[in-house]
Amino acid sequence: MEASVRIIEKLENGDLKTIDERAWSQAMFTMMEQANFLLVGGKEYEMIEGRLDVENEKLEVLVIPVKKDSE
Repeated sequence: MEASVRIIEKLENGDLKTIDERAWSQAMFTMMEQANFLLVGGKEYEMIEGRLDVENEKLEVLVIPVKKDSE
């Protein structure tokens, strides 16, 4: 089973930006249950919440970037 997942970054000004969208396998969903952080395009994000978009049959995951000590 696969399902569509959209990863959305919450920007500092409060705007939302889609940073990734793709089909995830059941294995990816299982791994997500164990994770609090994810990597997209080489950048680390913290997962804040998820929302099921019933109309478009997508799971949306809201993330914020992880601040590095040097930033």
